[in-house]
Amino acid sequence: MTDPISRTKTRAAPRKAVQPPAPPPRPALTTASALYLREDEIRRGIELLYFGYSSMIREVDAILEQEGFGRAHHRALYFIARSPGLAVGDLLRLLAITKQSLGRVLGELQDRGLVQQSIGTQDRRQRLLSLTPAGAALEASLFAELEARMASAYGEAGQAAVTGFWSVLIGLIAKADRPMVDSLGQS
Repeated sequence: MTDPISRTKTRAAPRKAVQPPAPPPRPALTTASALYLREDEIRRGIELLYFGYSSMIREVDAILEQEGFGRAHHRALYFIARSPGLAVGDLLRLLAITKQSLGRVLGELQDRGLVQQSIGTQDRRQRLLSLTPAGAALEASLFAELEARMASAYGEAGQAAVTGFWSVLIGLIAKADRPMVDSLGQS
């Protein structure tokens, strides 16, 4: 830069880097924008699903760990409790795991006296699953933890929000699998 009076060059003062303002923090309860299909909104939904599930399942994980079990054991107990007399093949489809994995999980639950198998009345090749009294007690304690968290969240959100939440979750399930999910608890 040239000084107009002396015609000598002067140095300009160094510029400070200007930081853009930080985005405002998101409020705890947010309303989806009208542009809810944008990447930011979809990412927000994925984050909320992840963190909500992690928070909800934390106490259940602690109980399972004390018992020497994992989440696969919990899912098996849950669905057998939901549909007593559930066929092994149906549980296999519900859990979407390999036959080998299910065999390991069911074997451990049976060895601990939590699940029992019986032979199908119409098809003797079928193996029907039910919980023993000890299995029902463990599943009830696990469910009590989940129920408390869900009931609290449902109460905060209200009926319309719960209905919308269910609609979103149903939308995440493959259409071919929805009848299987709809039939739960109707045995």
